[in-house]
Amino acid sequence: MQFEPDNNIVKLCAQGMDLEGEGKNEEAAKVFRQAWELAVDDKEKFTAAHYIARHQKSVDDKLAWDEIALNLALNIKDDSVKGAYPSLYLNIAKGYEDLEEFEEATKNYDLALTYVNFLHQDGYGKMIKGAIANGLERIRPHLK
Repeated sequence: MQFEPDNNIVKLCAQGMDLEGEGKNEEAAKVFRQAWELAVDDKEKFTAAHYIARHQKSVDDKLAWDEIALNLALNIKDDSVKGAYPSLYLNIAKGYEDLEEFEEATKNYDLALTYVNFLHQDGYGKMIKGAIANGLERIRPHLK
């Protein structure tokens, strides 16, 4: 997905990522929340929600924000956003796995797989594909 570097929400999220890199997670969470509050469209809200999810204290809260991010991404009428779908479905699948809801986890890992062709053939793409495969392997013993 193409991000506009001059967009204020993108700038705030970049600032939050810098704070994360410095180990200032509480400050980063506040910046991501500010980005959410200032976001005016689905693309900006999706971007902020994706980062807010990373700073949730409970699996339930993280999963809720991951689902918000996915639903916003699904509303964006830009095919380039489809490259984010594998990661979004992966995050949701992992949340369900952590909650031991293995059927829902499987469904979301499988959805992630349906979009891997939108990933770039780079380190990030390989990491996401590997994480999906690892998740499916982890939950296999828990399925009936």
